[in-house]
Amino acid sequence: MSQFAINILFVGGSFLIYILIAIWAKAGSTKDFYVAGGGVHPITNGMAIGADWMSAASFISMAGIIATSGYASSAYLMGWTGGYVLLAMLLAPYLRKFGKFTVPEFIGDRFYSKKARLVAVICLIVASLTYVIGQMAGAGVAFSRFLEVDSTTGLMIAAVVIFIYSVLGGMKGITYTQVAQYVVLIIAYTIPAVFISMQLTGNPIPALGLFSTHIDSGMPILDKLNQVITDVGFNEYTADVDSHLNMVLFTLTLMIGTAGLPHVIIRFFTVPKVADARWSAGWALVFIALLYLTAPAVASMARLNLMTTIYPDGTAAEPIEYDNRPQWVKEWEVTGLIKFVDKNEDGRIQLYNDAPSFQAEADTRGWKGNELDVNRDILVLANPEIANLPGWVIGLIAAGGLAAALSTAAGLLLAISSAISHDLIKGSINPGITEKGELLAARIAMAVTIVVATYLGANPPGFAAQVVALAFGIAAASLFPTLMMGIFSKRVNNTGAVAGMLSGLVFTLSYIFVYKGWFFIPGTANLADIPANWVLGISPLSIGAIGAVVNFAVAFAVSNATEEPPVEIQELVESVRYPRGAGQAQDH
Repeated sequence: MSQFAINILFVGGSFLIYILIAIWAKAGSTKDFYVAGGGVHPITNGMAIGADWMSAASFISMAGIIATSGYASSAYLMGWTGGYVLLAMLLAPYLRKFGKFTVPEFIGDRFYSKKARLVAVICLIVASLTYVIGQMAGAGVAFSRFLEVDSTTGLMIAAVVIFIYSVLGGMKGITYTQVAQYVVLIIAYTIPAVFISMQLTGNPIPALGLFSTHIDSGMPILDKLNQVITDVGFNEYTADVDSHLNMVLFTLTLMIGTAGLPHVIIRFFTVPKVADARWSAGWALVFIALLYLTAPAVASMARLNLMTTIYPDGTAAEPIEYDNRPQWVKEWEVTGLIKFVDKNEDGRIQLYNDAPSFQAEADTRGWKGNELDVNRDILVLANPEIANLPGWVIGLIAAGGLAAALSTAAGLLLAISSAISHDLIKGSINPGITEKGELLAARIAMAVTIVVATYLGANPPGFAAQVVALAFGIAAASLFPTLMMGIFSKRVNNTGAVAGMLSGLVFTLSYIFVYKGWFFIPGTANLADIPANWVLGISPLSIGAIGAVVNFAVAFAVSNATEEPPVEIQELVESVRYPRGAGQAQDH
């Protein structure tokens, strides 16, 4: 059986399961659509949260960026994991106690203001839509290779599949689909990692293999990787970062952005009571840890395999001839995600860091510039092929990568559609809308969002993990401070909350757009996104932490300059902080 047929079998089989689940769990009411009826078991919910969490950025792109940047990118691991702990401890139980369908609904009721609810809707849509762009881009990468089509066609296929099971099933369908997707993606991630760890180190546990001895050289595997890449001008894999300030801010941005992500928060509304929300958080952490403990090993081994593929006799020797390139390189070239330009016309592939610091050595070797451009988002997907693993493993990781992208995209789309239908239309525009009308509005909103995300996903403002990091920054600056103040401060009023959200959002978006293009439209950036242009060395990916400070400062300043919230709101805040029980999610 050909590799293409194997890929079709695995991907098609998994998609059939997702769609059948969506049909079985079709939402018949707004409660089913928004919170899966409020009766999801904590373990089931924990697994669904895990799938929601482990997006294309985690499955496809996180290991790719760690493979490329090494220790400098460990902030992704620390920020996303730490943020989940913040979410589980500081927000989830209290929001579940409040008993509403959506994050904007909580903000609107806590700050007794339709304006606050509307601003929260805007913040949610901006953050979630940015996040969806990253997922769609990741899904396009996966489809393009494993269905042997160009990346744009792959993106269109992903959009159609998401449309079918998200629009049909709502939260109820998405929840049980995500359970299936978690099983697929975690198996797909760990099995190739076990194979590759065994090949390189003899240790079947990838997380331990990372600190084991490289079989061929007898060196610790990280030392071997450092040697291989520094020989061709790259920084050491384990080298420290240039700016500790930027790394701290980036980690903090990811942490608080994670805690403010609406598509994960809404999951805690689907369980029957507060205790179940806490148990869901605990189970989710277990499920997430299975992938996050494996990712650093996958990243380092992928980088080492790539380098030894190009330099099979060592970096001191000549690289391979282009005509003798492996089959996996040829197949990824079809997608346009690997590109080769023979700059010195010697017929060989020069993969090196063509920075000025390595120029003298490059001249000595007769090299005229780096000739191989490898999209970092492909490394996890290409890993089984690089390591010459069986075809069924390649098919499995294809299904896993797509499951990761689609599961998170579905959760985000639901958060956006519920914000539009429940918070905007029912909450502000047409409070008398029927349940059937609201359900129709939610599905139309989701369909429109898929179209917009697909268009923007075709021209993303960075690779998947970068785009997702931008979304975390937007959530960090707008939603997280407001949720925290809504739970833990009785003094912040509606005027302060609105001013804080708008200030944090506008400040953060403006900084991001200056470097990434206005509204992420290609060619509209004011400055090149390089460290030399960053204010105080703070990258656009790290600005969310500063935006959060702006939000907090403005909200407290404005609140203290205006009158206190009503007594009943202060009593509500007090009651929310003591989750002794919770009612069902209320539709109002």
